[in-house]
Amino acid sequence: MHLGYDSFEILDPSDAPAPQYGCASLADLLPAVAAGLGVDGFSSGLLLEPADRVCVFLVDGMGWELLRRHPDWAPFLTSLMAASAPITAGFPSTTATSLASVGTGLTPGLHGLAGYTVAVPGAGHLMNQLRWQPPVDPRSWQPYPTVFEQVHAAGVATAQVSSPLFSTTPLTQVALSGGTFLGRTTGEERMDLAARWLADHDRALVYTYVSELDGAGHRFGVDSDEWRLMLSTVDRLARRLAEQLPPRSALYVTADHGMIDIAPEDRIDFDEDWELSAGVALLGGEGRARHVYAVPGAEADVHTVWSEVLGDRMWVATRDQAIAAGWFGPVVDERVYHRIGDVVAAARDDIAVIASRSEPGESSMVGLHGSMTPIEQLVPLLEVRA
Repeated sequence: MHLGYDSFEILDPSDAPAPQYGCASLADLLPAVAAGLGVDGFSSGLLLEPADRVCVFLVDGMGWELLRRHPDWAPFLTSLMAASAPITAGFPSTTATSLASVGTGLTPGLHGLAGYTVAVPGAGHLMNQLRWQPPVDPRSWQPYPTVFEQVHAAGVATAQVSSPLFSTTPLTQVALSGGTFLGRTTGEERMDLAARWLADHDRALVYTYVSELDGAGHRFGVDSDEWRLMLSTVDRLARRLAEQLPPRSALYVTADHGMIDIAPEDRIDFDEDWELSAGVALLGGEGRARHVYAVPGAEADVHTVWSEVLGDRMWVATRDQAIAAGWFGPVVDERVYHRIGDVVAAARDDIAVIASRSEPGESSMVGLHGSMTPIEQLVPLLEVRA
C-alpha cells in the first residue's frame, strides 16, 4: 500500500499478523482445560487432551522465539518443544492484557484490559492496568467471571499459587480469582505446593507463576547473562514440578509475551518530538504498542502525522481500523471501545516510541514488548503428562 509519503511504503494495518484468537491464543487455553475437566459450558478451538488434574505454569516474559534460541540454558523445556507449537499472546502482548486473557478466557476486546496504560473514558487521564493506578472499581472495569471462578463453582478444586504480594491486587481480582489463593515466596515452594495440590484432589486446576525472567529482560535485556541465568532457573523449576506430577495430570508451561532488546538509537522520544506530540492529549500503551488519544477534532491529523513519521516501521491504525483488523479480538465491548486509542501504533521493526519525561522508568528498560512480531507475540504451550 503506497500513499506517497516521501516515497516510502506505509504499512497496511490489515496486514499485521493479528493474534490467533479462537484457536491458538492465550484466551483459548483455560476454556480448553475446563472442557477437558468436564465442566459444562466450555469449548475451545484449541484442542487439548482431557485430564483430571491440570497445572498451568506461566513464566512472565518467556517467548517461544527466545526459548528456541537458548537450548543449552533450558534443556528440559527445549526437550518439550518438538512435540508442541507456539500459541499467540494477544494484542498488546503485555502482562496485564495476557493475564486477563488467560484468567477470563476472553479476548482483550471483551475483558477490556487492552493495554499497559489506557484512557479511562470521560476522565481525561490514563490508568495503569498492571499497577491499577489510579484505582477504578475492579468489577466495573472487568465484569466477566474468570474461568477459575466457574470451574471452582463446578466442583473442581481450584487454586492459584503465586507471590503473596499478588493475593489481593485488583488485577488478581479481575483476572485470576476463584478458588484458593496460596501465597509462596520462592519458586521452589510454588512448584512443590502446586504439585501437592494436584495430588490432594481428584479433580483439580492449579495456576502458578514466576515473574523474575521478565524483570531480568527489562533491566538487562534478553541478550544478557542475567537473563540467560534466570532462564536456567526457570527450566529447573519446570523440571521440578514435572517430576512431582501425580497420576492423571497434565502440566502446561506457557508465557504472557516474549521480549526484544531495543537499542538507544532506535528509540523515538515522544516527549521531545513536536510532530508526534502535536494534537495528542494522552499517550498510552507502551513503547512498542501505543494508544494515542487525540485532542477532540484532531484525530485525523494525528493519524496522518503518525503514519507519515512512523508508518514504514509501525502498523499505524485508527481505532476502527485496528478493531476491524482483529487486533483486540472479533468483538469489542462498548465499554472498551474508548479505552482503545484514537490511533493505535504497533511496531514491526526494532524501534520504540518512548516518553522520557512522563515514563522515565519504562523508557530506561532494555527489553521491551507489546507488539505483534513473532519474538513478542509467540509464546510456548509445552505439555507434560504424568
